[in-house]
Amino acid sequence: MLLFGGRKRLLADPQKLGRWGQRQAERFLRRNGWRTVARNFAFGGGEIDLIAADRNGTVAFVEVKTRRSEDYAPAVSSVTFGKQQKLIRTAKCFLRQYDLSESPLRFDVITVILPPSGPVQIRHYPGAFRPR
Repeated sequence: MLLFGGRKRLLADPQKLGRWGQRQAERFLRRNGWRTVARNFAFGGGEIDLIAADRNGTVAFVEVKTRRSEDYAPAVSSVTFGKQQKLIRTAKCFLRQYDLSESPLRFDVITVILPPSGPVQIRHYPGAFRPR
């Protein structure tokens, strides 16, 4: 929930908006039975916003995209092939470091749209892309 004036301040600062969106995405996953494994895992020039596990043990590497609107393009489209490759390399480092290679894995995208007015929109794209 945003307090009076909070939305305007968030929309004016892209970094605050991104951090806020990541918190919203994490809450969304928790409400749906997921457990956070790590936040902002960085290695070798790449970063994964959220790493979460569901009740069945599936581990998802989650890229969160927060936007004011999708007037020009869907937020999910900003996860380009190059970004996907960087996420995959970073995920491989995480898996080696924490020995989770036997767990079922996938790459998800969550978009959080905070328009100047109206409700927040959160969309989850499970298995948004696969390693090639």
